[in-house]
Amino acid sequence: MDPTFLITAFVTLFVIIDPVGMTPLFVALTQGMDAARRRAIALRACITAALILIVFAAFGEAVLGFVGISMPAFRIAGGILLFLTALDMLFERRTKRRQGQADEAEEDDDSDDPSVFPLAIPLIAGPGAIATVILLAGQRPGIEGLAWVVGVMLSVILLVFLLFLTAGLLERALGRTGINVVTRLLGMLLAALAVQFVLDGLRGFGLAG
Repeated sequence: MDPTFLITAFVTLFVIIDPVGMTPLFVALTQGMDAARRRAIALRACITAALILIVFAAFGEAVLGFVGISMPAFRIAGGILLFLTALDMLFERRTKRRQGQADEAEEDDDSDDPSVFPLAIPLIAGPGAIATVILLAGQRPGIEGLAWVVGVMLSVILLVFLLFLTAGLLERALGRTGINVVTRLLGMLLAALAVQFVLDGLRGFGLAG
Protein backbone atom coordinates (compact mmCIF):
# COMPACT_ATOMS: atom_id res chain seq x y z
CA MET A 1 0.00 0.00 0.00
CA ASP A 2 1.23 3.48 -0.88
CA PRO A 3 2.42 5.14 2.36
CA THR A 4 1.34 8.53 1.00
CA PHE A 5 -2.26 7.30 0.81
CA LEU A 6 -2.11 5.99 4.37
CA ILE A 7 -0.74 9.28 5.68
CA THR A 8 -3.35 11.27 3.75
CA ALA A 9 -6.13 8.97 4.99
CA PHE A 10 -4.98 9.26 8.60
CA VAL A 11 -4.62 13.04 8.47
CA THR A 12 -7.99 13.48 6.77
CA LEU A 13 -9.85 11.31 9.27
CA PHE A 14 -7.99 12.81 12.21
CA VAL A 15 -8.86 16.32 11.09
CA ILE A 16 -12.52 15.60 10.28
CA ILE A 17 -13.18 13.62 13.48
CA ASP A 18 -11.08 16.11 15.48
CA PRO A 19 -10.36 14.14 18.68
CA VAL A 20 -8.64 17.12 20.33
CA GLY A 21 -11.55 19.49 19.76
CA MET A 22 -14.05 16.87 20.94
CA THR A 23 -12.50 16.14 24.32
CA PRO A 24 -13.91 19.21 26.13
CA LEU A 25 -17.39 18.17 25.01
CA PHE A 26 -16.80 14.69 26.38
CA VAL A 27 -15.88 16.28 29.70
CA ALA A 28 -19.08 18.35 29.62
CA LEU A 29 -21.28 15.37 28.75
CA THR A 30 -19.79 13.20 31.50
CA GLN A 31 -19.51 15.89 34.14
CA GLY A 32 -19.88 14.53 37.66
CA MET A 33 -19.45 10.88 36.57
CA ASP A 34 -16.83 8.63 38.10
CA ALA A 35 -13.84 7.36 36.10
CA ALA A 36 -15.31 3.89 35.56
CA ARG A 37 -18.53 5.20 34.03
CA ARG A 38 -16.59 7.65 31.87
CA ARG A 39 -14.48 4.77 30.52
CA ALA A 40 -17.59 2.72 29.76
CA ILE A 41 -19.24 5.61 27.90
CA ALA A 42 -16.05 6.36 25.95
CA LEU A 43 -15.68 2.70 24.94
CA ARG A 44 -19.33 2.36 23.89
CA ALA A 45 -19.23 5.58 21.87
CA CYS A 46 -16.05 4.62 20.03
CA ILE A 47 -17.22 1.08 19.23
CA THR A 48 -20.57 2.36 17.93
CA ALA A 49 -18.91 5.02 15.76
CA ALA A 50 -16.37 2.50 14.41
CA LEU A 51 -19.11 0.04 13.39
CA ILE A 52 -21.05 2.79 11.60
CA LEU A 53 -17.96 3.92 9.67
CA ILE A 54 -17.01 0.33 8.76
CA VAL A 55 -20.47 -0.24 7.27
CA PHE A 56 -20.23 2.91 5.17
CA ALA A 57 -16.66 2.17 4.10
CA ALA A 58 -17.68 -1.32 2.95
CA PHE A 59 -21.06 -0.60 1.36
CA GLY A 60 -21.19 3.16 0.84
CA GLU A 61 -20.10 3.07 -2.80
CA ALA A 62 -22.56 0.24 -3.58
CA VAL A 63 -25.37 2.34 -2.11
CA LEU A 64 -24.26 5.29 -4.23
CA GLY A 65 -24.28 3.10 -7.33
CA PHE A 66 -27.76 1.85 -6.48
CA VAL A 67 -29.14 5.40 -6.44
CA GLY A 68 -27.18 6.38 -9.55
CA ILE A 69 -24.48 8.60 -8.05
CA SER A 70 -20.99 8.26 -9.55
CA MET A 71 -17.89 8.22 -7.38
CA PRO A 72 -16.41 11.39 -8.99
CA ALA A 73 -19.68 13.23 -8.23
CA PHE A 74 -19.56 12.04 -4.65
CA ARG A 75 -15.90 13.09 -4.36
CA ILE A 76 -16.87 16.62 -5.43
CA ALA A 77 -19.84 16.70 -3.04
CA GLY A 78 -17.75 15.22 -0.24
CA GLY A 79 -14.99 17.74 -0.86
CA ILE A 80 -17.48 20.60 -0.67
CA LEU A 81 -18.88 19.15 2.57
CA LEU A 82 -15.40 18.85 4.05
CA PHE A 83 -14.61 22.42 2.98
CA LEU A 84 -17.72 23.69 4.75
CA THR A 85 -16.63 21.76 7.84
CA ALA A 86 -13.20 23.42 7.56
CA LEU A 87 -14.88 26.84 7.48
CA ASP A 88 -16.86 25.88 10.59
CA MET A 89 -13.61 24.95 12.34
CA LEU A 90 -11.85 28.15 11.27
CA PHE A 91 -14.68 30.35 12.53
CA GLU A 92 -15.62 28.21 15.57
CA ARG A 93 -19.08 27.39 14.22
CA ARG A 94 -18.54 23.62 14.48
CA THR A 95 -17.48 23.86 18.14
CA LYS A 96 -20.56 25.91 18.94
CA ARG A 97 -22.83 23.50 17.03
CA ARG A 98 -21.31 20.47 18.79
CA GLN A 99 -21.69 22.21 22.13
CA GLY A 100 -25.33 22.91 21.26
CA GLN A 101 -25.88 19.22 20.44
CA ALA A 102 -24.26 18.29 23.74
CA ASP A 103 -26.43 20.77 25.62
CA GLU A 104 -29.58 19.45 23.92
CA ALA A 105 -28.71 15.91 24.96
CA GLU A 106 -28.17 17.02 28.56
CA GLU A 107 -31.44 18.94 28.60
CA ASP A 108 -33.40 15.94 27.31
CA ASP A 109 -32.32 13.71 30.16
CA ASP A 110 -29.51 14.47 32.58
CA SER A 111 -29.13 10.79 33.48
CA ASP A 112 -29.19 9.57 29.89
CA ASP A 113 -26.21 7.75 28.42
CA PRO A 114 -24.54 10.08 25.87
CA SER A 115 -22.44 7.34 24.27
CA VAL A 116 -24.63 6.78 21.18
CA PHE A 117 -26.04 10.29 20.89
CA PRO A 118 -24.43 12.74 20.65
CA LEU A 119 -20.97 11.16 21.07
CA ALA A 120 -21.02 8.33 18.49
CA ILE A 121 -23.50 10.15 16.24
CA PRO A 122 -22.97 12.87 15.11
CA LEU A 123 -19.81 13.92 16.97
CA ILE A 124 -17.52 11.03 15.96
CA ALA A 125 -19.30 9.36 13.02
CA GLY A 126 -20.80 12.52 11.57
CA PRO A 127 -21.57 13.31 7.92
CA GLY A 128 -18.00 14.44 7.29
CA ALA A 129 -16.47 11.24 8.65
CA ILE A 130 -18.96 9.08 6.74
CA ALA A 131 -18.22 10.95 3.49
CA THR A 132 -14.49 10.62 4.12
CA VAL A 133 -14.45 6.83 4.61
CA ILE A 134 -16.56 6.37 1.46
CA LEU A 135 -14.20 8.61 -0.51
CA LEU A 136 -11.08 6.87 0.81
CA ALA A 137 -12.49 3.38 0.17
CA GLY A 138 -13.39 4.50 -3.36
CA GLN A 139 -9.80 5.55 -4.01
CA ARG A 140 -8.51 2.04 -3.18
CA PRO A 141 -11.10 -0.49 -4.40
CA GLY A 142 -10.92 -4.11 -3.26
CA ILE A 143 -10.62 -5.97 0.02
CA GLU A 144 -7.03 -4.89 0.65
CA GLY A 145 -7.84 -1.22 0.16
CA LEU A 146 -10.90 -1.51 2.39
CA ALA A 147 -8.81 -3.22 5.08
CA TRP A 148 -6.27 -0.38 5.04
CA VAL A 149 -8.97 2.29 5.21
CA VAL A 150 -10.69 0.49 8.09
CA GLY A 151 -7.34 0.05 9.85
CA VAL A 152 -6.54 3.75 9.56
CA MET A 153 -10.05 4.66 10.72
CA LEU A 154 -9.75 2.36 13.74
CA SER A 155 -6.41 3.94 14.66
CA VAL A 156 -8.07 7.37 14.69
CA ILE A 157 -10.98 6.00 16.77
CA LEU A 158 -8.42 4.53 19.17
CA LEU A 159 -6.87 7.98 19.54
CA VAL A 160 -10.35 9.36 20.26
CA PHE A 161 -10.79 6.75 23.00
CA LEU A 162 -7.38 7.48 24.54
CA LEU A 163 -8.00 11.22 24.49
CA PHE A 164 -11.42 10.68 26.05
CA LEU A 165 -9.69 8.85 28.90
CA THR A 166 -7.37 11.83 29.46
CA ALA A 167 -9.92 14.50 28.58
CA GLY A 168 -9.70 16.29 31.90
CA LEU A 169 -5.90 16.46 31.82
CA LEU A 170 -5.85 17.63 28.19
CA GLU A 171 -8.39 20.34 28.83
CA ARG A 172 -6.37 21.69 31.75
CA ALA A 173 -3.10 21.48 29.77
CA LEU A 174 -4.28 23.26 26.61
CA GLY A 175 -6.90 25.56 28.04
CA ARG A 176 -9.62 27.12 25.92
CA THR A 177 -7.13 29.22 23.93
CA GLY A 178 -4.91 26.23 23.13
CA ILE A 179 -7.84 24.15 21.90
CA ASN A 180 -9.04 27.04 19.72
CA VAL A 181 -5.57 27.38 18.14
CA VAL A 182 -5.35 23.63 17.41
CA THR A 183 -8.86 23.60 15.93
CA ARG A 184 -8.02 26.46 13.55
CA LEU A 185 -4.79 24.82 12.39
CA LEU A 186 -6.67 21.59 11.68
CA GLY A 187 -9.31 23.62 9.82
CA MET A 188 -6.71 25.06 7.46
CA LEU A 189 -5.35 21.60 6.74
CA LEU A 190 -8.82 20.20 6.15
CA ALA A 191 -9.63 23.01 3.69
CA ALA A 192 -6.62 22.06 1.56
CA LEU A 193 -7.55 18.37 1.65
CA ALA A 194 -11.15 19.23 0.71
CA VAL A 195 -9.96 21.13 -2.36
CA GLN A 196 -7.90 18.06 -3.33
CA PHE A 197 -11.03 15.87 -3.13
CA VAL A 198 -12.86 18.28 -5.46
CA LEU A 199 -9.95 18.28 -7.92
CA ASP A 200 -9.90 14.45 -7.86
CA GLY A 201 -13.62 14.43 -8.65
CA LEU A 202 -13.21 16.90 -11.51
CA ARG A 203 -10.34 14.78 -12.84
CA GLY A 204 -12.68 11.80 -12.84
CA PHE A 205 -14.98 13.77 -15.17
CA GLY A 206 -12.03 14.79 -17.31
CA LEU A 207 -12.35 18.44 -16.27
CA ALA A 208 -8.98 18.76 -14.51
CA GLY A 209 -5.52 17.64 -15.43
